[in-house]
Amino acid sequence: MARLIPTRNSCLPRMTPGERRFAERLEDKLEDDYLLWYDVPLGPKQQRPDFVVLHPRRGLLVLEVKDWKEDTIREADRMQFALLTARGLVREPNPLAKARLYAQEVKQVLERDPALRHPDTSPHAGKLLMPWAHGVVFTNLTRKRFEAGGLGDIIPPHLAICQDEMLDSVDAEAFQERLWAMFPHVFPTALTLPQIDRVRWHLFPEIRVEAGDGQFGLFGATDAPAQPLEVPDLIKVMDAQQEQLARSLGDEHRIIHGVAGSGKTMILGFRAMHLARALSKPILVLCFNRTLAARLEQLLGERGLAEQVQVYNFHRWCRMMLVAYHVPLPPDGAGFIDALAPAVIDAVERGRIPRFQYGAVLIDEGHDFEPDWYRLIVQMVDPSTNSLLVLYDDAQNIYGKATRRKVSWKSLGVQAQGRTTILKLNYRNTLEILSVARRFAAELLAERSDDDDGVPLLAPESAGRRGALPELIRVAHAAAEATAIVRRIVEEHARGRPLREIAVIHRHRWQGDALHRALERAGLPCCVADDRGGKDSLFRGDGVKLVTMHSSKGLEFPLVLIPGLGQLPAPDEDEAAAARLLYVAMTRATERLVLVHHNDSVFSARIRASINEVQAQLGAAA
Repeated sequence: MARLIPTRNSCLPRMTPGERRFAERLEDKLEDDYLLWYDVPLGPKQQRPDFVVLHPRRGLLVLEVKDWKEDTIREADRMQFALLTARGLVREPNPLAKARLYAQEVKQVLERDPALRHPDTSPHAGKLLMPWAHGVVFTNLTRKRFEAGGLGDIIPPHLAICQDEMLDSVDAEAFQERLWAMFPHVFPTALTLPQIDRVRWHLFPEIRVEAGDGQFGLFGATDAPAQPLEVPDLIKVMDAQQEQLARSLGDEHRIIHGVAGSGKTMILGFRAMHLARALSKPILVLCFNRTLAARLEQLLGERGLAEQVQVYNFHRWCRMMLVAYHVPLPPDGAGFIDALAPAVIDAVERGRIPRFQYGAVLIDEGHDFEPDWYRLIVQMVDPSTNSLLVLYDDAQNIYGKATRRKVSWKSLGVQAQGRTTILKLNYRNTLEILSVARRFAAELLAERSDDDDGVPLLAPESAGRRGALPELIRVAHAAAEATAIVRRIVEEHARGRPLREIAVIHRHRWQGDALHRALERAGLPCCVADDRGGKDSLFRGDGVKLVTMHSSKGLEFPLVLIPGLGQLPAPDEDEAAAARLLYVAMTRATERLVLVHHNDSVFSARIRASINEVQAQLGAAA
């Protein structure tokens, strides 16, 4: 079955009856190596053809679909059709001319990329290396009526699919033959997966993963000056599942269970940008981690969304609600933070804070939220849109209690039955980093089955990107840990790695203070974020990032160094909770991971065993 992007169910409200039938035929009659797009902005001009069909061995086809009937078509020529409608006589562009225009733009865009052209040694040097074509689908005209009406003189018959050629009873092979008869030239081709990704990179700029533009793969800032497009040698895009999911999120409650590094936050960013264009009411983005909230706020602001999209960590949002509606804040003191949410809940119940303030609410790292918070948040969503998105990975639940998993979404007012998606593929980490982290946390990530409303605990699967094995460095004493970390940072920087790509993730605040002093003595600039709440200056600066394990959640860095492994878990600390926290810190590394300790602990022993096992396994596989 072919993959339609967005999903057919999410498109139904805006599809014509004929488009719905044709979409169903495309999905059912084509194999699973086809990619299909419906009404998706295409290329630099953001044109919107009805359907785009891509097959690695067939090529690319652009189709326009029309539900016109015989008795409504009064005149037709190669430029336009005159249609009798309830509004009188209306002239529409010839759909074949539109499809041709879209297809030619696709061809021109793709042909600019040397990787998608025939090489200079080929007889077809400089031309697109895959076939391309265009055509029209008439969902209410049979072939007989098409010919009797003289339309074959205006639209070549082989460039049209008619009503009786797209029936459910039509043989799949015959249906496909109709599609590929539209190609003026057919020649052998076999697009590789990287080439398919390049095609998608060019046609759909919004799915580009731009590492140079910042965290989470959010694409470039909207206010960036226009420059000639430079195609990178190595391109990155959302995978087809991520793209389908990001484009298919409708005005409804939806939950995405995704492992660390699966692109959850990238999907949230895509969705926020889409909603900002579509809704008049503000969009609210919430997370628990203040450092993550600061980073999201910065990135979405750089993309021109500061006025439409509000980004807060949950407790800051609660405080803002109380202040904005003149509700007294809880008394200062140790319980201030914990009292904020109950105060807002009470004010909403008494009508002092209004419900339905936001066109949509998007929650990142939703596993850190308390049940009562969800009961509050669902009341903030405008019922006319009913748009709520929760991103969740219980393996990263480092703040909450395990009993939270037993609470059903339905009981919290989150109506997501049948609208949950699981993302198990990890793109952030190399195979080596993920394999070591998984083995370390094997019991933590033991997959289990829950009912449809439960929260599955997922084990991540690697996307296969390779790199160096994580390193475990043992030093003589505590002070030597900082020395070893500074030495490694200096070495990496001398080899050309920018300091901003390096993070030291530590468990305790005193460790961060000691590391800060050591970095300053070495003349290495650093930016600090801790569990008191990081600021966006952490990411604006060019120095080494100093981040607590709690504050690191949701972030990522090419090189991560973790000191103090021998002090984990602490004598009075729950081992499972500490393992979960270390797993989160380890999976922040996208390229290299270095762990340091001066004395041994159960965690250092497990990490060393995990590294040895992964090394042996990967060595045997090689």
